[in-house]
Amino acid sequence: MTAACKIRPAIEHLEDSQIVDVWKMGFSTPDVVGLWVGEGDLPTTKFICDAAAEALAAGKTFYTYKRGIPELQRALIDYHRKLYGIELTEDRIAVTSGGMNAMMLIVQMLISAGDNMVCVSPVWPNIYRAVEIMGGEARQVPMQGREDGWHLDLDRLFDACDARTRAIYVATPGNPTGWMMPEDQRHAVLDFCRSRGIALISDEVYNRLVYNRLVAPSFLEIATPEDPVFVVNSFSKTWAMTGWRVGWMVMPRRVTPALDRLIEFNTSGGQPFLQAACVKAVEEGEEWVKWMVARCKSGRDLVLERLAGMNRVSVIPADASFYLMLQVADMGSALEFCKRLVVEGRVGLAPGTAFGAGGEGYLRLCYAQSNERLAVAMDRFETFLRKN
Repeated sequence: MTAACKIRPAIEHLEDSQIVDVWKMGFSTPDVVGLWVGEGDLPTTKFICDAAAEALAAGKTFYTYKRGIPELQRALIDYHRKLYGIELTEDRIAVTSGGMNAMMLIVQMLISAGDNMVCVSPVWPNIYRAVEIMGGEARQVPMQGREDGWHLDLDRLFDACDARTRAIYVATPGNPTGWMMPEDQRHAVLDFCRSRGIALISDEVYNRLVYNRLVAPSFLEIATPEDPVFVVNSFSKTWAMTGWRVGWMVMPRRVTPALDRLIEFNTSGGQPFLQAACVKAVEEGEEWVKWMVARCKSGRDLVLERLAGMNRVSVIPADASFYLMLQVADMGSALEFCKRLVVEGRVGLAPGTAFGAGGEGYLRLCYAQSNERLAVAMDRFETFLRKN
């Protein structure tokens, strides 16, 4: 009899995603309006797709620079200059195989078994799992949801750090909350990380999904090139390129050699034809981005108006991301409620418990959809609530 191979306990016992648990139910349930996962209903726009096809036709299918083709690095330098008025250098930029790959690379650099990362929650749960994969502990510091938005207690955040803390993780704007860290807190967190010699990881994937300004504030505006700050971004949300799996990070110069080695042993670098399309997105996509953001704002306003008229429903407002966190009185388990909503109501939402501490009792709704689909979803949701 063949003996079974042994899987590391940290891997074998990783928790499944509750978001995926609900999402998979839609595969066998017809006509569901899915507002559960973090992507919209728009396919990648034609001029970006054409750029990838042209690069393929031109033979850009070989191995290339591990931290991204020079054209894309230069385009990202220009992009940050236009958005934030800052000057980056190519040795601080790494193009990655999606935002998640950027996060995993950073965690691999920072976290050893027994270390911890302090995470502001509720937040995208993949960051917890990345830390656990490395044998570390993801310590969650929950924000408080109020009628006027989400609020972080900085004393509670700093108290969660100890001698084994290697990083603080924040998502601003946040998924699932849409929360943006206030300026005074950004300065305080950066000063704390400087004084303790720990890394600050800022997930800024939703920095363009903002409805009261052009771009969300960034830690890059206040950090020096030598500060222990990692800022992660992605092409997925801003340019509707979720399936392309291309992201980037901005990092301290001193870690670049180590990151080069890690990329070699993870992916050996990205696909040049995809990166050529990303250059096109960054250089020529601004008007499309503004149109897409306006579309999301219209969807948000529609959903807020409809939810305001539903009994039992309360919503925490947000001016960023393309999510809303809502509560339904007497709904019981959020996960079971979402599963019943798929089958009986044919609407897909994500349970707040999927996002960790602070998400209990909430549902996440992604409104990056056409107004027509959102109107159908709201009609169905209202009918479901009347019956349940």
